Amino acid sequence: MPETSRRGLLAALVASAAAVPLTGLAAGPARAAGSSATVPPFAGPAGSSPARSSVTLPPLDASYFTPVTLTTPLTATVLAGTPARTEVTSGGRRVALLTHGARTVVLPGPQRVFAENKRPFVDGFQRTLPDPSLPEADRQYWGSSPGGGSWSTLGPADTDYSVVPGAGVISLTTDFASRHATLRDDEITDVDVRCVARFDKVPTGQACSFALSFGYQDTHNNYRARLSFLTTGAVELRVEKEVADTVTQLASALTLATDVPAGSDWTIRIRREGARIQAKAWRGGSAEPSAWSVDVTDSTFTKGRVGVRALANKGCTNLPVKLSVSRFEVSAANWEAPPTVTHGDWVRVLAEPFDGTWSGQLEQTIRAWAGSTVPDVLAHAAMFLGGAPAVTAGSGPAQGKQVLGEAGYGYLDPQGYRYEGADFHEYMNVGWTFDDGTHTGPSSKQVGNLDCSGYTRMVYGYHMGVPMAAGQDTSGQRLPRKSRDMADYAPGVRIDRTDGTNPPAAALLQPGDLVLFNADSSDDKVTVTVDHVGIYLGQDAAGKRRFLSSRKTVNGPTMADLGGASVLDGTGTYAKKLHTVHRI
Repeated sequence: MPETSRRGLLAALVASAAAVPLTGLAAGPARAAGSSATVPPFAGPAGSSPARSSVTLPPLDASYFTPVTLTTPLTATVLAGTPARTEVTSGGRRVALLTHGARTVVLPGPQRVFAENKRPFVDGFQRTLPDPSLPEADRQYWGSSPGGGSWSTLGPADTDYSVVPGAGVISLTTDFASRHATLRDDEITDVDVRCVARFDKVPTGQACSFALSFGYQDTHNNYRARLSFLTTGAVELRVEKEVADTVTQLASALTLATDVPAGSDWTIRIRREGARIQAKAWRGGSAEPSAWSVDVTDSTFTKGRVGVRALANKGCTNLPVKLSVSRFEVSAANWEAPPTVTHGDWVRVLAEPFDGTWSGQLEQTIRAWAGSTVPDVLAHAAMFLGGAPAVTAGSGPAQGKQVLGEAGYGYLDPQGYRYEGADFHEYMNVGWTFDDGTHTGPSSKQVGNLDCSGYTRMVYGYHMGVPMAAGQDTSGQRLPRKSRDMADYAPGVRIDRTDGTNPPAAALLQPGDLVLFNADSSDDKVTVTVDHVGIYLGQDAAGKRRFLSSRKTVNGPTMADLGGASVLDGTGTYAKKLHTVHRI
């Protein structure tokens, strides 16, 4: 496919009356080329408009391009500090910042907004937990969902929770004691969520129930849509809120079925948008009802977790009763305050490292980049976030293969933990021959996945043309396979490194820099000092320094905070464990 011209892209942007997503383009090796594709809007709980993840530009017209008319000649000035940097100005205004020994260049451009919202996921419980090989204190009883965070199980005993392939199990071994399994994601507001579950017995003596929880603050404060399984075989739907242990019915109980045998699957679905709460439930094997059974308004809890609650009423006489949850799905959701980064920094990559000499050829390159909206390092990095559309290569070794679009982290092991090892070419499902002649084949299990270093290599190596090594490489000329080797041997310039006690101050940190971490708490047992890498994005709306990286908990590239804040400030893991800052 032909490369979209700057003029053509400008025309498309001007035609829009509102902010539009800037996306990556169909690509060949090392350079973006092809027709544009838009990041689709997030299909929110009621088809609402907030974007799940996007990079947006304001509408551009000729008035934007007037300020980028550059004077002749440009002025190059070496700035004080280490590493050495050269500032290029036009009429007293910076038009480029180059680092001696590095290929990345930061240029001013139209302001962009990088945003990420919650990605949908399905947990089908394809794992076995708890893992008996682990010490009891380290055991996880429901483990991690494939993209919604890790599960928290609460009350009354850990052994009441387990996972067998295909089901998260809650055993009701005592009556009148609620069991809660919730996802550790407290910032969910609007949501469209459902779960499918079954009881193994029709209760005797008193009823049993299971509920889909949302707006969950704690065991004493939450919303829930609850199915009561009566001793007669009838099933009733209730929508409730619990505030400081006081339960209020938000709607009258509805009888959905009678004479329901044990082992019947039931689905509960909740859609919550603002203060509006809608609920429905239906038996397995029947079609989802077109209408909502409950449609009410309540604003007690504006955000909170989602999860499952199970209960045997006091007096249930045929315990233990087991609830098996076969599917938990969040098909759409918003965080209360999705992270956003807004700035006008664009990161381009030179063909060779800048040697400190300002030349006519380099000036031509900078002039060509002035005002360009061709996707840069940051745009390509954002094109692997949740909701990014698939884009295929139009030529080269990956012709016809996906080279941009939402990525996962890795496939699951038997306990539900994600395997590392998804490199850039495995995402594309192609084999790759490196500069030294080493050939690495594709992995059918890792198609569409990128681990943290694979994500970095996909952006800087495949799309930006930085040479890559097949594995470990100490030359400083190629991007190594693993983050621990990138810390010492990635091509470019070291910006800062920990003193062994404190994280580096990184005073000269700029967008596009690699941020490398000693994030694994088990590293005190091994010799590895760096185990994670990301790409610095910029300051978010709260003034925190935020980065992009591919992470296990989120299941793929993210700039968000699920399972740990993606910021370099404060007391979080990544803020405390920043080890090295490197400029390609």
